[in-house]
Amino acid sequence: MKDYLATIVKNEQIAENIYEITFDVGEEVNVRAGQFGEISVGGTHLLRRPIAICKVEKNLVTYCYQLKGAGTRELATMGAGTRLNVLMPLGNGFFVEENEPKIALVAGGVGIFPIISVLREYAGKKQISAYVGFRNKGAVCGLDEFKKADKFVAVTDDGSFGEKMNSVQAFVADLKNGNRPDVVLACGPTPMLRALKKVVEEENLNCYVSLEERMGCGLGACVVCVCALTNGKNARVCKDGPVFNALDVVL
Repeated sequence: MKDYLATIVKNEQIAENIYEITFDVGEEVNVRAGQFGEISVGGTHLLRRPIAICKVEKNLVTYCYQLKGAGTRELATMGAGTRLNVLMPLGNGFFVEENEPKIALVAGGVGIFPIISVLREYAGKKQISAYVGFRNKGAVCGLDEFKKADKFVAVTDDGSFGEKMNSVQAFVADLKNGNRPDVVLACGPTPMLRALKKVVEEENLNCYVSLEERMGCGLGACVVCVCALTNGKNARVCKDGPVFNALDVVL
């Protein structure tokens, strides 16, 4: 983990309310798939914005973010050459065991971006099937990255792109056709992850989920991002996660 004074290389819109920003951090960095960074947007915004790392190419680090509040809207106005403080990499990320050659990736909405980092880390090393869901055609992005998967299915809630279903339904349909993975890795809104957890419990599948939570410090000190565990205890998503075994967290 290091606090970089990073320079924006590009910052552009790639879908409805979705932007891709690439920083030059000045040195080659090593990041595990699923880790995130805390980006300072400056001005009156005291808290940094936690955003998943999408891809890393030597000294270039790319994040994708959704316009939600004043902070991300301010970030969207910043052009190439702007310098911002970026604390990274944070969190535990995804890890696939040697004895898990078949991976299923299930993602919804902005949850696709940490999953893209998984693809980049394991494509060509594992057999990957990816199931990605969007709200509608206007929200579709990142498809070129998912072409790295051995099998890729993209769907939308309204059927305006691909079939009318969500990513969990697409995964289940393929599961019924005999495409059974050794491990499932997922990220997306809580209702999606809750539905997926029910499936993996019924199918006795190993599954890890990356939780999307509001965060303050990103270091586990402010305790803003606490989640409940099934053993009755609590965990800090930023410090203990954001990746958890699906059976260990209350969704």
